[in-house]
Amino acid sequence: MREKDIEEYLRKRVKKSGGKAYKFESPGNDGVPDRLVIFPGNNIYFVELKAPGKKPRPLQLKQIRDISSFGCEVLVIDSKDAVEDFIQEARGANG
Repeated sequence: MREKDIEEYLRKRVKKSGGKAYKFESPGNDGVPDRLVIFPGNNIYFVELKAPGKKPRPLQLKQIRDISSFGCEVLVIDSKDAVEDFIQEARGANG
């Protein structure tokens, strides 16, 4: 399975669950997470998507650390099962 397939699955599952999964790009800031996911109730997540078994590159890890240092939640997702786990977590946070 490709990263692109997992990203599309995430987008559809988030939408079905009442959220938005914006493509996140920040010119001049390489390595930022792929998606900014928002659910009702001020539940905001940065999501880096990878092909199964792949790990973030060093620049991506730096961006994850930097974003996390501001108190934001950043997740790395590499499978449809991980998408489902994330959706369940987000639903729990949404009450």
